Amino acid sequence: MKTVLITGAARGIGAATAILAAKHGYAVAVNYQKNRSAAEKTVAQITAMGAPAVAIQADISQEDEIMKLFDAVDRLPGKLSALVNNAGILGQQKRLEAMDAARLNRIFSVNVTGQFICAREAVKRMSTRYGGEGGTIVNVSSIAARTGSPGEYIDYAASKGALDTMTIGLSKEVADEGIRVNAVRPAFIYTDIHAGGGDPGRIERIKENIPMKRGGLAEEVAEAVLWLMSEKSSYCTGTFIDVSGGK
Repeated sequence: MKTVLITGAARGIGAATAILAAKHGYAVAVNYQKNRSAAEKTVAQITAMGAPAVAIQADISQEDEIMKLFDAVDRLPGKLSALVNNAGILGQQKRLEAMDAARLNRIFSVNVTGQFICAREAVKRMSTRYGGEGGTIVNVSSIAARTGSPGEYIDYAASKGALDTMTIGLSKEVADEGIRVNAVRPAFIYTDIHAGGGDPGRIERIKENIPMKRGGLAEEVAEAVLWLMSEKSSYCTGTFIDVSGGK
């Protein structure tokens, strides 16, 4: 059976992707940092469908915890065939002059360094260069990588820009080793991340500025992720799908 590891999968886009992956025949490793009850709820939804799933705690900002996460995945039945780099954080909405180094380091440790280390460990397991059978990596970026999020989260936007660049570079680096690397760039999705930025009602506030005049659902992003994980996208690598209502 194919196994997918989804970071930050307790809620939101990660949880929706985990449930949809299970429907597509994957065994699912649901990573979470703090919210064990939410992660276990996601796992319960999957196991109720008759699919295997396990919740694994790890802080993606810490390399040693990422190593323990992948060790736990290695003990699961089947081989890792997909990684969804979904974990991500943002800070309170601020202009640059109000940001300090501690905030920047916190954002980049999760959104950039953690994603790189997770991708590194996935490559070691999936690459034909190391005796693997190939696989897919899907990075969950953001439309903020293109817009810059002025006046709100330019640090978050910059971290997603770095993830986009990693997607392009890594896709070419491992293209002949059986691994495809792609990304989705969601925006204006109804998830809890906006509360983390101090603006839980952000989507309702700005939806009239979205061409489709509504916010998106986590399940809509999950569909794009699963397409990139599937053989239906077998000739796609270094590809981006924007899930942003036309923005």
